Amino acid sequence: MVRLGLLVNPDAGLGGRLGLKGSDGQAEIARSRGAQDRSGPRMRAMLDHLITISKKNLEGIQWYVSEGRMGTDWIPPAISSLEAIHSSSSSTDADDTSQLVGSMIGSDIDLLVYAGGDGTTRDVVASLSEYGRPELPIIGVPTGVKMHSGCFASSPKAAAEVLSAWLEGDLLLSSTEVLDLDEDLYRQGKWVVRLYAEAITPASPRWMQGSKMRVEASGEEEIIQGLADHVRETLIDDRMMIVWGSGGTLRTIGGILGFELNTLGIDITVGGNIIGSDLNENEILSALKEHQGDVILLLSPMGGQGFLIGRGNLQLSPDVLRIIGVDRVLGIVTPAKMLTLRSLRIETGDPEMDERFSDKKYLKVLQGYRTTRVLKVSVD
Repeated sequence: MVRLGLLVNPDAGLGGRLGLKGSDGQAEIARSRGAQDRSGPRMRAMLDHLITISKKNLEGIQWYVSEGRMGTDWIPPAISSLEAIHSSSSSTDADDTSQLVGSMIGSDIDLLVYAGGDGTTRDVVASLSEYGRPELPIIGVPTGVKMHSGCFASSPKAAAEVLSAWLEGDLLLSSTEVLDLDEDLYRQGKWVVRLYAEAITPASPRWMQGSKMRVEASGEEEIIQGLADHVRETLIDDRMMIVWGSGGTLRTIGGILGFELNTLGIDITVGGNIIGSDLNENEILSALKEHQGDVILLLSPMGGQGFLIGRGNLQLSPDVLRIIGVDRVLGIVTPAKMLTLRSLRIETGDPEMDERFSDKKYLKVLQGYRTTRVLKVSVD
């Protein structure tokens, strides 16, 4: 009998499409603005895929869960061997996570699957240490706004693949970094990521995302200038709407062009004017629907992980991407960042939209003045 723990942070990811830069302390605000649950449905999607692919008889698994929003609310009927060892309140916090992890350890679980973001990971790992089981393996189902830690699978389906392979005995365990971004500083436009701990997780380069790397671009000033010149000469036009993704590279390019862009949000320019800054999903959709000319989406992938869509830019929802179109997505990649990339990873949260990217197989990226190349698209 394999004993698995399952934990859902029901508030994780709520602020993403609203442009809140995270959900720490923001859940009530996000829900008041109409945010829909993200974490629970993605955990359920993981479990549905596990049921489909697992060669191991799921009746041989005993699940230990919380009753309510942190567990049973999201478990498919096909999974019946459940033991509720905790009851979550209508408003959950880090104490609920700690109590549930403690109860799971008391139940002698073999592995913990959780849904959340980096903040949830910190709480889980801290609780494992507190209760004397820091070596317990964990698998993160990515449901937050930002996921820098290496213990996350690249998507809910990927998490199911990892769990299934681990159940079959096909994966070894390895240590990975637990990172978290200071959300208070993040909302002020400051990117401060700290290493908090290490965690044990199944080793799967294909399905696990790895930890984020901050890529230093020392000596690339001429490259950045060339990228800016390319954008100015080919894209700055009164009929061309540019949707700027987040990140320091795009902010620097924008600055050269005279735009004061938001490092951590989504901005829109037309011609020489900024028409929207730090926009949420609905604001982006409104701007796109009002625009009569062409549109292009500029994105810089996350160093080390390679995510172009699905990490830190949830405002670019499937509805937004459908209007822009897959063919109007252009990656911006400096040589230093190119060294960290094997592919461009896409995780839109919508199977049909993911398939559109997958069907393209490759996306064009700009890596210098009038210099482009194509990189393979990876959709898990």
